[in-house]
Amino acid sequence: MASGTTSTAPKRSIWSRLPVVHQLRQSVGLQRGMLIVGLVLTGIFILIAVFAPLIAPYGFAQLKDANGQFGSQQPPSPAHIWGTTVGGYDVFSRVIWGAQTAILVIVVAVILSIFAGVVLGLVSGYFGGWVDRVLVVIADAIYAFPSLLLAIVMAIVISGGQSSLWGGILAAAISITVVYIPQYFRVIRSEVVRIKAEAYVESAKVIGASNGRIMFRHVFRNSTRTLPLIFTLNSSDAILTLAALGFLGFGIEPTAAAEWGYDLNKALSDVTSGIWWTSIYPGLAIVLVVLGITLVGESLNDLADPRLRGRRRAAEASGLVAETSVVPGGPLEAGPGGIDGLEGGESFDEHGIEVKP
Repeated sequence: MASGTTSTAPKRSIWSRLPVVHQLRQSVGLQRGMLIVGLVLTGIFILIAVFAPLIAPYGFAQLKDANGQFGSQQPPSPAHIWGTTVGGYDVFSRVIWGAQTAILVIVVAVILSIFAGVVLGLVSGYFGGWVDRVLVVIADAIYAFPSLLLAIVMAIVISGGQSSLWGGILAAAISITVVYIPQYFRVIRSEVVRIKAEAYVESAKVIGASNGRIMFRHVFRNSTRTLPLIFTLNSSDAILTLAALGFLGFGIEPTAAAEWGYDLNKALSDVTSGIWWTSIYPGLAIVLVVLGITLVGESLNDLADPRLRGRRRAAEASGLVAETSVVPGGPLEAGPGGIDGLEGGESFDEHGIEVKP
């Protein structure tokens, strides 16, 4: 009885199967560096937003403490490490609390747009016909609207241009939702059109499965794999839209929440007077957060596209090549007779042609 050795690939742990961890292990070189930098910046942003009440020494609308008023445009000092604004607010506290406002807009806006875009994409791609044509035309028409102009209109409609915390968040979130729905709609629709022609979908129809079961049990699970990539890229746009609303004067009132765009707007006159600390810190916060989220999104997009993936390290690649078979019999050592099965003195030239002495 012939005996042989069989090798099984080690089972990956739950940690290594997480989406971000898997992509990080897959990346190499500059691609890995970009992904790590993006993850670090995004992670710091999330931690600051979550623990803002513990990190910020003052409230976002606090103007005085036990020692009295903070004072307007005070330079950095031990009491106010980043100085104070023209309105007398602590700059450091405003920047920290602003991260919380930004992440609320991202969560509300992107989740709403994903929900609406996915549902409409499923219906349009699966049923087709006049429903598909109408939804495609509407999506194209909405996509043509400038997002910032729509955000301004929504801010005025919701709160008259002077927003409370949730009024400002909803104004930015709804405008972003309406603009981003066509993006999710197009991605999901194209995937559904492709997937509904697969054999397992046809089999489900044959055995009598309902349209709802097929859509959400079979089609939905296989058409949403690219959503995390779009989510990261749209999150950075959401922050920029919120900042633009605040900078143009349609954002959140300073007594309702901290917002980086509003602080930049109030710091315009300070720049010409040599007061740099009121503008550089909120501006730097916007740049770093958008940069971090964008790096994560672009890196994940590159890793998801086989045409854009970087090559493995030379040592790792050589190991993979050595174990890869180009013949039906499997790897060379697994073939009939293995390496030892070659006739004595046989060799191969540079073109792979057998040469006998």
